[in-house]
Amino acid sequence: MAFLIKRPRVLHQSGLPEGDFHGDSCPSSSSTSILDLPDLALDDILSRLPADSLLRLGGVCQELRQRCKSGHFWESLVYEKWGEIAGPGAYREWCRNPVLESSPRKGRTAQEIAAKNACERPNCGWKLLWPSIAAACLWPLSVARERLMALRSKAPRPSDSLMAWYWALETGNLWFRGQVFNRENGHVGFLLSCYDAELSYVRSSDSFRARYPPHGPRALVMEDDISWERVRASPVQTPAHDLHTSDCLAELRPGDHIEVQWRRTKEFPYGWWYGIVGHSDSCSNAGNNSSRQHCSCQSDNTVWLVFNQFTSGSRWKRTPIDRVSHREEGNETDGYYGGIRKLRSKDEISMWERLWPVDILE
Repeated sequence: MAFLIKRPRVLHQSGLPEGDFHGDSCPSSSSTSILDLPDLALDDILSRLPADSLLRLGGVCQELRQRCKSGHFWESLVYEKWGEIAGPGAYREWCRNPVLESSPRKGRTAQEIAAKNACERPNCGWKLLWPSIAAACLWPLSVARERLMALRSKAPRPSDSLMAWYWALETGNLWFRGQVFNRENGHVGFLLSCYDAELSYVRSSDSFRARYPPHGPRALVMEDDISWERVRASPVQTPAHDLHTSDCLAELRPGDHIEVQWRRTKEFPYGWWYGIVGHSDSCSNAGNNSSRQHCSCQSDNTVWLVFNQFTSGSRWKRTPIDRVSHREEGNETDGYYGGIRKLRSKDEISMWERLWPVDILE
């Protein structure tokens, strides 16, 4: 089933059909309007629009503005674009009413500014929306009903909080916490590591800016032009200066992929470094970390962490940690090894493998 929607007539400079709109009022009853559609069909159309089109349609009239602000439309848009980057922690911070640093008026919250920018833009006209609306109308009604029921089953949220959060992220007005792989443009000292940072999206280049917190004698460090492939939401809630509680030590065995906290000195924040679990020197499989035949390393109290991005003679190649009583281990020369997390998904492992350096490090 498809719906026929009549194209508006001549448009004013404001982008509204001549004679059909008066300020914030909706189309008169003498013309065919998208608002004449049943609620189910209209909601399904709106749920298929991209963010820009949903925002433009919300500028047509007051009734459409209220519909387009609905959280269940923006929830899927937020998840689709930002779900893997700005995790639940970023949204919780948003809900605590952070004040934007770029705010021209001190004391205004991020939500207030983002909502104002999103809701009070000039009316953009229907002619920009017809391709998106027409495409949405071609979907089968059964698919529309199924998706709408799934959306309505989700917990309700404030009507414009998700929309405002989306546009605060999209416009770069909101700095949120995340992590950056190979920080400082792939500096050799940070290859195959991931560090906490505050991130801001740059829409014009579809990239991110990062600011790393100051530590020791170093001032705050900024980095630009960070691609999507180099950022992620933090997989743990542990702050960068705190030791992560390792809950996987008892099950670690050779061949497991891991991330381990490491820092140069105790003044520095931890970064997460990629490695694998290796065999002990006395094991018959020593040198073949992928083999587990006739291996008793899992019963040893010592776990060997191996970093294959370094040459065999490098002091960074291998390090032992205590399986039973591991806390922070190390010294001012070799740095300090902290908490360990086991990588359990192929996606996490492949993410590190894509970042593998061309040359082996010393």
